[in-house]
Amino acid sequence: MSYLQLFTEKYKLNAANTSIKAEYQIPLRGYIMDRNGKILVGNTPSYELTFTQSQMEKNFDTLGFCKLVNISKADFIKKIKSIKSNKKIYNNLVPMTFMKGLTSEDLARIQEKLFKYNAFSIVRTPERNYLVHSAGNILGYINEVNEKYIKSDSSYYMPGNLAGMTGVEKSYEKYLRGIKGIKYIQKDRRLRSIGSYKDGEYDQQMHSGKDITLSIDYDLQNLAEKLLVNKRGGIVALDPNNGEILVMASAPVIDPSVFVGRDKNKHIYALQMDSMNKPMFDRAAQAAYPPGSTFKLINGLAALQMGVIDEKTTFICKHGFHYGNRKIGCHCGYFYTPIAMDKAIQKSCNNFFAEAYVRILNKYPGNIEKSIDEWSDIVKSFAVGEFMHNDLAVGSKGNIPDANYYNRRYGKDKWNIYTIISNSIGQGEVLATPLQIANYTAVIANRGFFYTPHIVKAIDGKPITDPQFTVPKQVKVEKKYFDIVNKGMSMVVLSGTGHRIFTNTFSQEGKTGTSQNPHGKDHSIFVLIAPVDKPKIAIAVVVENGGFGATYAGPMASLLAEKYLTGTIERKSMEESIIKSDFSNEYLRQWNDYLKRTGKYVPNNLPQALKDSINKINSNKKLSLKEKQRLIQNIINQGEAAKKLDNFIGD
Repeated sequence: MSYLQLFTEKYKLNAANTSIKAEYQIPLRGYIMDRNGKILVGNTPSYELTFTQSQMEKNFDTLGFCKLVNISKADFIKKIKSIKSNKKIYNNLVPMTFMKGLTSEDLARIQEKLFKYNAFSIVRTPERNYLVHSAGNILGYINEVNEKYIKSDSSYYMPGNLAGMTGVEKSYEKYLRGIKGIKYIQKDRRLRSIGSYKDGEYDQQMHSGKDITLSIDYDLQNLAEKLLVNKRGGIVALDPNNGEILVMASAPVIDPSVFVGRDKNKHIYALQMDSMNKPMFDRAAQAAYPPGSTFKLINGLAALQMGVIDEKTTFICKHGFHYGNRKIGCHCGYFYTPIAMDKAIQKSCNNFFAEAYVRILNKYPGNIEKSIDEWSDIVKSFAVGEFMHNDLAVGSKGNIPDANYYNRRYGKDKWNIYTIISNSIGQGEVLATPLQIANYTAVIANRGFFYTPHIVKAIDGKPITDPQFTVPKQVKVEKKYFDIVNKGMSMVVLSGTGHRIFTNTFSQEGKTGTSQNPHGKDHSIFVLIAPVDKPKIAIAVVVENGGFGATYAGPMASLLAEKYLTGTIERKSMEESIIKSDFSNEYLRQWNDYLKRTGKYVPNNLPQALKDSINKINSNKKLSLKEKQRLIQNIINQGEAAKKLDNFIGD
């Protein structure tokens, strides 16, 4: 119930008594800062005019009020009807938003004479001020509450209130919002204020929201987003010593400054309607990808723990894994010679991990269901295939299949080892988010345990103490089995598939991954731990359609580690090369292919497709001119073919 209703019931006051008026004070939301104290989100003054029907006088001077607030009588009637028409949230006892965004000139003019209009009040509703142009997916935005939000906490929210809708603004809403103040003002017969009701005995003190310190390193986050320009994907960096998220970048990147101002709802709508790029979809936390060869690390550990191989086990690679008349190809280079796990990791041998997976599934002869369930149970202990129970507003389980999964999909006794052999190399039905991939990389850095990844480091300056984030979780693999995996990952960087990122500045170990994509170029994936002896950072990078893991994802991860550990980047040419790389043409091609597959209209040539997209934007009456220009520019940037439209745009 609202505060006014609560007051009425508790103190038996007549809510319709115009001699007593409730005035609400909206507290300042807490600041949001990065781990180094940099303010990312603050507040800026904003005021609105509210209307309470129960306080409306019978002889209300409509024309005088309209002149005061500078609107027509028709607009006044329209606004009141609009307020009352929303039956689900309208309440004649509760102040409803009448006019937003009052300027300082409005305040000076209205405050002087507002006492004549008892049903109306000026309420301070601070607007958010996003002081940075990165981390939009992390910070989120606030907006006016809807019916569902009000019902979730009807003792606090009223129509017109603002609350967090996405990101940290949503997940830490109860800390950031503060406590509303309420003052009961007594009026004389001429509706002039004559002081607090009963000397403020029933007033409620306003308390500002709590400041939130994120675990994010903003400079590192900003670098990650620069590296992802004109690309899609996600980057997550963790401190393996405590689970703090240092970076959580999602591309396309959102500039949080679009979440404020009078046009913010138009901007949000445009972002939500961008079906091609889906910028509001947080790829770092929500997108579940086949983890590719990075998952070989987990399968190797599972095979060791299940006792089906040991550190000395070798397999002979014959240019891949052969089964029936089919084959999983391999380019490891260790052909027709025994290869152990460390070298299999170094050169990413598909055959080794396929053979190991066969042994996993044959652990209990004649009972593949028991074997895969044991494997699944071990893998899920790395927090893949289930929700992580972190403090983020969004997330995804990913997928780690078990016997029930395949029985539902194929039918009992209708699947076998070779039906699911792709799981051995991180393909098939295995899916993980960049956050989950970064977390299992942190497990390897710690040799057997992890802290649940979290985005908040402190609240009002006090470090978080929630055991969900401060107590380590042990995985179901013994510590002794991690040595050979770490050795192989070091070999990857020294002389293996990731040798391109080697530097003498700091030690690092990693694993390349190439996730197959049926609709275009493969995804580029890389995991990295640095420094090797006492890890301070664990990183996962996924670049959609980036190809081989060492080409784009590897350098991105290494550059981020260099920046975090040394404070600078010496490999400028590598940084510039990554930043300049642009996959927009590939994304546009895939989008057109998708439209064709789904039977939607696609022109026969690219210029016509771009022209049609521009016409659609120009015809959208919900978009402002500025937003139309921004979206059109994005379309123009999609490829060189758009240059042919220069004359059309000029019109």
